[in-house]
Amino acid sequence: MITIRRARPADAVAIGAVHVAAWRSAYPGILPDAYLARMSAVRQAAEYDHSIRAGRGVHVATASGLDLGPEGGPPRIVGFVTGDAAPRPGGLAEGEIHTLYVLDDWRDRGIGRRLMRAAAAHLAASGCGSAFLWVLRDNPSRWFYARLGGKAAAESTVRVGGVAVPQTAYVWSPIDKLAQATSAAP
Repeated sequence: MITIRRARPADAVAIGAVHVAAWRSAYPGILPDAYLARMSAVRQAAEYDHSIRAGRGVHVATASGLDLGPEGGPPRIVGFVTGDAAPRPGGLAEGEIHTLYVLDDWRDRGIGRRLMRAAAAHLAASGCGSAFLWVLRDNPSRWFYARLGGKAAAESTVRVGGVAVPQTAYVWSPIDKLAQATSAAP
């Protein structure tokens, strides 16, 4: 069974591992190989632990029971999303989704859609009437955000590993558009 829930501090290590695995899978040829090789699940975990303890919007997808195979096992974090009020008033939208990552073996099961639904609900409950996120322009999964009704609204570059990388912002305004899109069948 796949469950979406609010992250707890004990989840930070698994979240950090998902972050690193997702980047190493999605970004070869887009980001410098040396940068991807140096990524540390421990460093990522420390950042997510801080976010969780600060009460930011961090949600995880956990797999349990038969979803883990015939032997089952303890619940395992297979994806996560983070989002909060946008850092700058008057920007692209009132809320920002910072990260969405799902392990490769768990993709195409509606987990990303369910995590985005959790982020949209968190942002709406926090008073955000709109939401946006940045995605690397060459990210092979950027189509996902357009399928959820996100509108490409801005482009810029971000420096990652010493390299300028183009990115695109997708916006949902009002935020109800994201909530409705994520409620549709996967």
